[in-house]
Amino acid sequence: MAEISASLVKELREKTGAGMMDCKKALAENQGEIEAAIDWLRAKGLSKAAKKADRAAAEGLVAAAGERLGAGAKAALVEFNAETDFVARNDTFQAAARGFARAALKVEGDLAKLLTEPNPSGEGNVQDAVTALIATIGENMMLRRAASLSANPGAVGVYVHNAVADGLGRLGVLVALESSGAPAALEDLARKIAMHVAATNPVALSEAEVPADRLEREKAILAEQIAQDPKAAGKPQQVLDKMMEGRLRKFLEEVVLLKQAFVINPDLTVEAAVKAAEKDVGASIRVKGFVRFALGEGVDKGQGSDFAAEVAAMTGGQA
Repeated sequence: MAEISASLVKELREKTGAGMMDCKKALAENQGEIEAAIDWLRAKGLSKAAKKADRAAAEGLVAAAGERLGAGAKAALVEFNAETDFVARNDTFQAAARGFARAALKVEGDLAKLLTEPNPSGEGNVQDAVTALIATIGENMMLRRAASLSANPGAVGVYVHNAVADGLGRLGVLVALESSGAPAALEDLARKIAMHVAATNPVALSEAEVPADRLEREKAILAEQIAQDPKAAGKPQQVLDKMMEGRLRKFLEEVVLLKQAFVINPDLTVEAAVKAAEKDVGASIRVKGFVRFALGEGVDKGQGSDFAAEVAAMTGGQA
């Protein structure tokens, strides 16, 4: 059996809000695996905040850039990490993040290509610029990820939540809408949907795009919940199947962008709001895609060696 440390119990408590003993039991039942323990707590009805996002462990900035292209548009996001939020307030760091986002537009958000693009503010390439900043500022840094969306014809909405400066913040979203309608109205709608995505953090654009492993994981949790539900006791299989169908439908309404209640008008789903907007823009609209970057997703700053190794790998060993 895996050793269950106090720090592991503490981490699970922070993620779920469950009691200490429940967290310890969940970890013991799942060989110390955090994600499996979260699912176990949810299935037992013991997690108070199982959907709480992981705490951002890396500092830095998410930077956005966009441009019109005739009847179309494109935009890009980058995540530029450092060790402290103090560095994120540095003018040089912010200028670099902006330059990297503009450069990402040229390579359609391809990180490998971005790192070899010319340095927007000096000699060498983008990777050289990151390495130089590490030497100048004295912290480990990395240009961790990049993404881009385009629509032609159409618009790409850009939203940066709690921006610290123009196009810079801790959370950035892009939403692409394909349409031949009025560009200004499309851009306004795309930005509103981007604000919605920032607030709700959908898993996928449509039901068909929900990852199979995520769907199977949720089905297993729901099956365990139904098995423990007194209302399900003694019910025939077809009734249990209907219960599963209803709960799974509710889950999809929570995580699929087009099926979510639109935060700006909760009486409509996002899909219905887009349909309603077609009258204003004068043409049909298709939501092509979305990208959401929250600073530090998937990076545990508490494990310093892992962060340093990732930086070293991206900077040719310099840290």
